[in-house]
Amino acid sequence: MSKFTLAIVAGASAAVGAATTAAIYGMGGSRRQTPNEATTITTPTTITTPSATRTSVERPVPGIRHDDPNIPGPIIPPVDPAGIFQYGFPGPVNDLRSATSLTSAFDRAKRNPHWVAEHITPASLLLRNGDRRHSYFAEDPAIPEKFRAKLTDYARSGYDRGHQVPAADAKWSQEAMDSTFWLSNMCPQVGDGFNRDYWAHFEDFCRRLTSFYPSVRIVTGPLYLPKRDVDGKWRVSYEVIGHPPNVAVPTHFYKIIFAEDGKAGGNVSLGAFVLPNDVIHNDKPLKDFEVPVEAVERASGLEFVGLLPPARRRRLCQEVNCSVIVREYAERQRAIMTPPPGQKGGSPGTALAQRIVQALVFSAIWRHLM
Repeated sequence: MSKFTLAIVAGASAAVGAATTAAIYGMGGSRRQTPNEATTITTPTTITTPSATRTSVERPVPGIRHDDPNIPGPIIPPVDPAGIFQYGFPGPVNDLRSATSLTSAFDRAKRNPHWVAEHITPASLLLRNGDRRHSYFAEDPAIPEKFRAKLTDYARSGYDRGHQVPAADAKWSQEAMDSTFWLSNMCPQVGDGFNRDYWAHFEDFCRRLTSFYPSVRIVTGPLYLPKRDVDGKWRVSYEVIGHPPNVAVPTHFYKIIFAEDGKAGGNVSLGAFVLPNDVIHNDKPLKDFEVPVEAVERASGLEFVGLLPPARRRRLCQEVNCSVIVREYAERQRAIMTPPPGQKGGSPGTALAQRIVQALVFSAIWRHLM
């Protein structure tokens, strides 16, 4: 989907609906009742039939119009729509979750997150206290069972359990890494050609930004964008996995990147990207997926930069080279399965020194590529 198409689609997406409330006031002042005046009392009439009991009341007097100059006082509605709250609040409920390595809001209808936010720094990426071999995918017990994504939904679905906050960003502690494996941090993603390839390269690009910025925040989430059919009309269509169908398969994914200069009230370099949940060839330029932040906001119904003054905003891809470095999936898997240096007989101090040297070398290589 082109940037122009995304802008049109996002512009057409709008949230509708409003709730109205009214207060009941007394009409006019009270007056004394004389002994000769009659008191009128409306008594409900109950009609009983063999199958049901029905209560009828006299026809209500129409409410007083605000714009009638001859009758003072506010309107008295004959109904109370807000009375439904005595049985419970229908929602929507976002299931806001705050964990050690991420913060997220959950979409109960689609069983996917609305968004997941993370924070990475040069120091957090240097630490290696977490090992994904000790982490396991699990259903999120904080989500009510009837709205929860389940492990069985993904079984034989043909889709990966795609991390929104990648486990590789949370190696600084085992608890932090474990929190990325809840299914509330997952969405169904195409495996070969996307989750295990281009999307992984994109995640690596985000980590490499810490070579230039001391603080990088990333918000990731799914989109369900319409597509023009042969009849020229736009329609939203997506697969739902599970038996019975339970988890929606997003058509696209977005990332909003906030690269901070580390100064109080300093500049923030923004980058917004939308990628299709499909095979993407590794030679595809990352900048082809760059879009305005406002386009993602309109398409998702979310707001990301409402409190960030325009004067502090910078465009990320004007400051760094927005491109991916291809590293084959098999090579990454071998690196993941290799025991940490500290487990090969070296002291923890030696292992940390080796990681620092490796980070400095990689940073120099990355600066050269930029």
